[in-house]
Amino acid sequence: SGIKTGGGVETDKLPSGVRDRAMKAIDSCGGRVTIGDVASKAGLKLNEAEKALQAIAADTGGFLEVSDEGDVLYAFSRDYRSKLAGKSFKMKLEPLLEKSKAAAEYLIRVSFGTTLIVSIVLVYTTIIALLTSRSDEDNRGRRGRSYNSGFNMFFRPSDLFWYWDPYYYRRRQPSSDNMNFVESVFSFVFGDGDPNQGIEEDRWKLIGEYISSNGGVVAAEELAPYLDVSLSEETDDESYILPVLLRFDGHPEVDDEGNILYYFPSLQRSALSERSRRKEYVGKRWTDWVGGVNNFFKEKTWQFSKTANTERAMVVGLGVVNLLGVIILNSMLKEVAVTPGGFISFVSQIFPLLQIYAASFFAIPIFRWFFLVKTNTEIEKRNRAREKRALALERPELSLRRKLLSARDMAQRTIISQDRIIYSTQQDVSDQDIEARDWDQRFREL
Repeated sequence: SGIKTGGGVETDKLPSGVRDRAMKAIDSCGGRVTIGDVASKAGLKLNEAEKALQAIAADTGGFLEVSDEGDVLYAFSRDYRSKLAGKSFKMKLEPLLEKSKAAAEYLIRVSFGTTLIVSIVLVYTTIIALLTSRSDEDNRGRRGRSYNSGFNMFFRPSDLFWYWDPYYYRRRQPSSDNMNFVESVFSFVFGDGDPNQGIEEDRWKLIGEYISSNGGVVAAEELAPYLDVSLSEETDDESYILPVLLRFDGHPEVDDEGNILYYFPSLQRSALSERSRRKEYVGKRWTDWVGGVNNFFKEKTWQFSKTANTERAMVVGLGVVNLLGVIILNSMLKEVAVTPGGFISFVSQIFPLLQIYAASFFAIPIFRWFFLVKTNTEIEKRNRAREKRALALERPELSLRRKLLSARDMAQRTIISQDRIIYSTQQDVSDQDIEARDWDQRFREL
């Protein structure tokens, strides 16, 4: 029988990102994996990969296999995803939550952009109402007059969003090609989000796959193009590799020439056959296969806004019009006493909010611009450092070349094929006892 648990859906206890990344790794390996396979392909920590495999196997009827050297593998049926989807309430609920989240994000973007238009209308309508009322007064020199424009306020918030796209969540991320005007207002003020969102996952995938493909033994210089390193030539300082050792359970060892190399035993054992690996790498260099970032990990710089220049000019122009209107209206409201209940009274009550909106419309982008300049400078600095380390690998000095060759000589990658399995929870115990005795007999003969 398959793996048994105490009840409940074990996969629902996992973070969604860990579960999804583990399942992608299982699929890419053909449903038969080691913990190292999942850790390297998904970029997960070894303990995360182990917990994910145990939970998925428990919920889908997966099986354990043990090789002749004691390696543990997890085997899954082709329909394990459908089995899991049928059990997991969390997986059923997540698409609805994602749609709701996308709709809420769109609501916020549209609301902020619409507020600019509403603010301009309210401010200038109030100015016109005050000027009209002032011209109708017989006694113009008297201060502290009361005004009632006669306007009634029939304002419904739903009227602001008549142009909503109910299927926004199906669209791509905002860009200058598919962004409407009210979205461009939000983009100008707040930007379009982190361009490097999820990039850490890609980084760890690159590192895990690189280590695994090189037999679980690497030099620190090989991983430097994927990590945060300095531009200096301090080759003796290899502390930047510590996060990799912690994530993939690696440890340093010294070769015969005194070079420090890093071993990752869990990434040396794989259930992925060499034939399937050749399909992945055929006709490609490893540095091309690892994600289209050439031979080093490159972060993206932040954009101030994805809006086109014409849209940005229109947004800035309307922002200036709104700000000037707020300044003028502020001076006019100071000279009058407003009677309660009318349109002007309503505007005077919400006027502090209009002032905050008008001021933040330019204050936030100015602050954000300075922040982006600093952030992009740091990103470019890290990218240059990683590129420099990558170039050093392409034309290694003699000492580095000898170190890399030593790492390749000491590499050891073991492919655990089906014929090396001596125990499986899918089989009857009696059958496996017979197989175990056969293996014992073989070892005695050897």
